[in-house]
Amino acid sequence: MLELRPEKQDDWWEVEALFDLCFAPGREALSSYRLRDGVPPVPGLSLVARDETGILAGAIRFWPVRVGDAPALLLGPVAVHPTHQGEGLGGVLIRDGLAAAQADGWLRVLLVGDAPYYRRFGFTRLDDVRMPPPTNPERVLGHALREGAWAGVCGDVTGGTVQGH
Repeated sequence: MLELRPEKQDDWWEVEALFDLCFAPGREALSSYRLRDGVPPVPGLSLVARDETGILAGAIRFWPVRVGDAPALLLGPVAVHPTHQGEGLGGVLIRDGLAAAQADGWLRVLLVGDAPYYRRFGFTRLDDVRMPPPTNPERVLGHALREGAWAGVCGDVTGGTVQGH
């Protein structure tokens, strides 16, 4: 039995250790990390999953960004501890995170990832959205939390605090 709850400040370093375990060395050199520099994840949307003994099983974070002038969320990272992979926890974290973002009034979410995996959650390629280089444009994906939320939204993705969403 796993418990999902919003990430707390006390979870930070344990979540970072999970991301280090699950991703290649140098993960913080990726262009998406430049959008997160000096900006905290959106409170209440970043989630952790713990097992019945309190051990961290998975985590997901969301960050405020802008696409052109439009506010958006940047999803990622999302990670599941190797002892819990294959149980569907990644999907639970993504679905619950997206539901929390929608309930909080966010309109759109983007990420850099594998389209075949994220398609099941409603993500599609964003042709007119430019992540900082050297991001592969085919991996820039978006999900509308409200019908038509990506219509007409285009431009460079920039980081920082987003007021109003």
